[in-house]
Amino acid sequence: MTSTPPAAESTIPAVVGINFGNSFASIAVFTKEGLAECIANEDGERQIACAVSFFGEEMYIGNQAKNQLVKNSKNTIVGFRNLLGKKFSEIPQSQATTSAPVIQHPDIPDEPAYKVEVLQPAPSPLPTSNVNTPAASSAPTPRSEPIPTQRILSVSEVTVIFLKSLLQSAQDFLGKPIQGAVITVPSHFTDVQKDALEKAASEAGVKVYQLLEEAAAVASTTTTEAWSPNLSTDRTQLVVDVGASSLHLSLLSLRQGLAHVLASHSQENDPTVGGDAIDSKLITFFANEFTKKTKTPLSVCQPTPASTADARAEAKLRLAVEHTKRTLSASPGAATCSVESLKDGLDFTGSVNRMRFDMLARPIYTSISSSISQLLEKANVDPTQVDEIVYVGGTTCLPGLDEHICLDGGFSEGINTPFTMGTVVGGGIGDPATVLARGCALQAALIESLLSSSSDQEKELLKAFNRTTELSEAKVTSKTLGLLFPDGEERLEGDNLGGTFVPVILKETTLPARRSITFDVQLSDESKRFAFELWEVSEGIRVEKVKPPKVELSDAEEDEEEEEEEEIETKHKTISKETLLGAAEGEAKLGIQAKGGSASANKAGLGKWTSTMEATVVVTEKGAVEVVVKEVGKDGVEIKLSVSAP
Repeated sequence: MTSTPPAAESTIPAVVGINFGNSFASIAVFTKEGLAECIANEDGERQIACAVSFFGEEMYIGNQAKNQLVKNSKNTIVGFRNLLGKKFSEIPQSQATTSAPVIQHPDIPDEPAYKVEVLQPAPSPLPTSNVNTPAASSAPTPRSEPIPTQRILSVSEVTVIFLKSLLQSAQDFLGKPIQGAVITVPSHFTDVQKDALEKAASEAGVKVYQLLEEAAAVASTTTTEAWSPNLSTDRTQLVVDVGASSLHLSLLSLRQGLAHVLASHSQENDPTVGGDAIDSKLITFFANEFTKKTKTPLSVCQPTPASTADARAEAKLRLAVEHTKRTLSASPGAATCSVESLKDGLDFTGSVNRMRFDMLARPIYTSISSSISQLLEKANVDPTQVDEIVYVGGTTCLPGLDEHICLDGGFSEGINTPFTMGTVVGGGIGDPATVLARGCALQAALIESLLSSSSDQEKELLKAFNRTTELSEAKVTSKTLGLLFPDGEERLEGDNLGGTFVPVILKETTLPARRSITFDVQLSDESKRFAFELWEVSEGIRVEKVKPPKVELSDAEEDEEEEEEEEIETKHKTISKETLLGAAEGEAKLGIQAKGGSASANKAGLGKWTSTMEATVVVTEKGAVEVVVKEVGKDGVEIKLSVSAP
């Protein structure tokens, strides 16, 4: 008999990232390959429903608890995250609920809580008798019956129960205890709510490294090389986060891995946006189909259910359409919805294709697109200046939403989205359902490496992750900073800059900043002299209307009355000078001359002198600028220019 050697200890750090949403949560871990992977719990779920349910002596957590909404809604708790840290008097009581209602805690003033019914085991041991009962006696045998009782749970206690289950799933995956975690928080969370979340996580047995806002979690994921190697490190990013009944928009400027929020927009508890609104449209569609097929009336999505049977049927449909939406997201064909005993013992099976579904969801799509337009207008950013759209939440996996936003929003045709990356569903790096958890896992691994370092400099960096640090409020540049080389060829058509402009530090770059760029410069004939100016410039959009190209028509078509063709609107990026900060000149030492020398060759650009230059621009936190321009190569000329802070 041979013994099995002990398994090697896992090299995965015991840190996790948790996306704690109001409807769903997910867990990600940082692997030894340097990637963040979203893991599944013991039930095989990567998207874990934020639900806790009590049925008899059992407690269910996750999707199993959500299924209890059909027959056990009064003992099922959902939507508790947004209530964390709030007072009972701050919660609107007029809002209808399909789960356990929120009550005022009987022992704690103004504290929201839930009242559920559970079964507790009977007292043990059972009373015993000194009288021996004969074997053939007909006397009843004492039984141990569970005792029904009511249990009051505060929102914090429910949160602790749920977070413990997430941590247990992570521990089972890693094979060792969790040392710390980074957890997402929405931007609208107050300091009191953040404190309540940190306290709940601590009681669940995990140290919170950082409470990371959702937009920052997106930036942590999308600034890695694994996200999209073809994208520029300097780009403008739009984050579209669609929840169950909320919409969060963030416009970010990404500059060399650092993110700055240009503008944001939030809609909470809005029935016109979110996954619940889309679900209601789909549920109403299938309810009407059920009525047509069975001649049995079914009223759904009403403020007050017509009957208990209708309310139960709506709950069944609401669970079933989750699978329908995921099918529509993953394949272009039709998706089915099947429910056993939907009402009065009648089964239902229906289908919907993507075109019909998009027609049903169009009002929600339009509402989201309108909010995006308002955000861009508020930030004074044209849609064509947005380089990338990142989606967050399972609802944004719908292709129809992406098509509606991209086509009706005025964005450029080449804009990058998870759909162009081909990683929308299936747990890929661009999956909207896992992008937040991945960002948290990357952040947790970074903090863990700093904690384990003995360097004083890296320990100083830990201050940047504190919630109250001033380092998160860094200054940014308001204009693009670049070098203008006069008498060169203009780089952008239609911009009369009087030379070749080389942008070095873009606007909305976090200060302090240091950037280097290499380029070719034309020299002044054999003297090899050159000059440059340091400018602040502003960027804009020029709109032109042009007539479409004429199409050759046949003689018969020419005889018909010609309709006036509409002009096509085109947009071009523009650059205009704002402030001259300084100028310098010098003589190159390593310039080369292009082959040629005849008059015709000079017209084609031959015979001219050029040199390869490297420009380094440093901007301090206070606004002082230092420029170093030098030729690339041994013994090349070097010119410095300094501008004091304003």
